[in-house]
Amino acid sequence: MKIFEYLQKYDYEQLVICQDQTSGLKAIICIHDTTLGPALGGTRMWNYDCEEDAILDALRLARGMTYKNAAAGLNLGGGKTVIIGDSRTQKNEELFRAFGRYVQSLSGRYITAEDVGTTVRDMDWVHLETKFVTGVSSSCGASGDPSPMTARGVWRGMKAAAKEAYGSDSLNGKTIAIQGLGHVGYYLAKHLHEEGAKLIVTDIHDDVIKRVVDEMGAKVVGCDEIFGVEADIFAPCAMGAVINDETIPQFKFRIIAGAANNILKEDRHGDKLHELGIIYAPDYVINAGGVINVADELEGYNYERALAKVEMVYDNVAKVIEIAKRDQIPTYKAADRMAEERIEKIGRVRSNYLR
Repeated sequence: MKIFEYLQKYDYEQLVICQDQTSGLKAIICIHDTTLGPALGGTRMWNYDCEEDAILDALRLARGMTYKNAAAGLNLGGGKTVIIGDSRTQKNEELFRAFGRYVQSLSGRYITAEDVGTTVRDMDWVHLETKFVTGVSSSCGASGDPSPMTARGVWRGMKAAAKEAYGSDSLNGKTIAIQGLGHVGYYLAKHLHEEGAKLIVTDIHDDVIKRVVDEMGAKVVGCDEIFGVEADIFAPCAMGAVINDETIPQFKFRIIAGAANNILKEDRHGDKLHELGIIYAPDYVINAGGVINVADELEGYNYERALAKVEMVYDNVAKVIEIAKRDQIPTYKAADRMAEERIEKIGRVRSNYLR
């Protein structure tokens, strides 16, 4: 991987490699774009196969946050952190405090939050070293775990996609396949179960599967089987790049709408979904509930205000579908167009006042 070629291709601003021998911290902070404001994006902890995979994930996720924040109407740019390690066995206070010092050193250009593999407790540790962190515990005057809001936004966006596919946004009686039952996947499953949907689920951890089976009567399939099940909607809520040459031929879904980031392995896979008539709710539009929620903390957190903003994910997904139909383009291109136009317009306004 030629890092500077990649940075130049997508116009990244900054890549920070962080290490601390005492705590074992190995992290990558990536800032993609700050045209709309400081870069906001969570911290992911994952046991990557190699360091290059971690860097690439940080790059992809940071760019995705630029588009997510822009499409959600936030005055924030895009950034992301990945920490290399096993989130179940390698966490400690000193690791997250060391990371917090790196965040503080960026002087507000980057604001972090939790993501896959990190929790509110972890962010509380980060908060001991920097004020540039959101999603800390409510005892600190913040919103706490953003997962319920992310899940609510996905549920609302899924309903908007269903309205386009079926003429009604009701999910009662629909069969929905969920890949990944972490914090967001669990809360999404709960919303769907309460609305009367039938659930088919998979996860790499037996304990989270058992919880959803016991509480919601979900059907369980293997991790590799989820792509070929008979279902109305596929909700990827784990890692990215799951829409690819191997999985697409298995699909029997009419809708793909989930919480995972960067689920298209390549753009051409979004084109293929469009050709097949599968409605894809672009990931960074439908999963924006969490970042909308934590962004509200920057104004002094108000739950009702944040909830009202998260409800608008329904409208944002509907708008993307409408643009796609109007311009006869795939939904992933429609979402990019919506985000890029906002960044360009606000960038021009701001540059006029800097002259």
